[in-house]
Amino acid sequence: MKAVRALFARELSLAWGGGGGPLLACGFLLCLTAILPLAAGGDPRVLAPAASGASWMALALASLLSLERMFERDLEDGALDLLATGPLPLEAVVGIKALAQWLATGLPLAVAAPVAALALGQPPELIGLTGASAALGGLGFALTGALGAALALGARRGGLLIAVVVLPLFIPPVVFGAGALTRVAAGQSPASALALLGAYVLFALVIAPVAGAAAVRNAQG
Repeated sequence: MKAVRALFARELSLAWGGGGGPLLACGFLLCLTAILPLAAGGDPRVLAPAASGASWMALALASLLSLERMFERDLEDGALDLLATGPLPLEAVVGIKALAQWLATGLPLAVAAPVAALALGQPPELIGLTGASAALGGLGFALTGALGAALALGARRGGLLIAVVVLPLFIPPVVFGAGALTRVAAGQSPASALALLGAYVLFALVIAPVAGAAAVRNAQG
């Protein structure tokens, strides 16, 4: 347990520092929110129906920004070798890194997402659901993002490779999260869409640490 706490504190500190962290991700999210009305003409009748989908798309893109740093810097300074031979299995290391990524970036984005959606014309009564679904989806983004970062470990132009690997995996939570908001706006229950979003997160929670650890071992070998 002491090793878990020490690693988690280290990863959280690294996720907040080094020029990345929540400020960069939230700033990117808000910039995308500002650009979209300019591209669509700024007509609320055009923006409002697409507000939920657009805010989730911006959330997914903003979640990509700091993924490259999750493993690459540890590989460069030798810390990854120490983690691989430490008391914790690599699967736990990948999971802790993903959790730190979610706390440092995913939760601040979940706070900023309702603001972005409101700016695009989403009804104010959807603020709570937008934030809650974004927090849940952000955990899925962090887990699948950790897997993508591990798969791109040691590759040239790793950031681009991570985007290519991870963006298709981000499609389900974007569809389910935006679908939940759309269903509420149409007077329907969001339970089915939220259940699918939760199932995606649980699936990522099972698969990402195992597959990510295997990718890290392959990069070290």
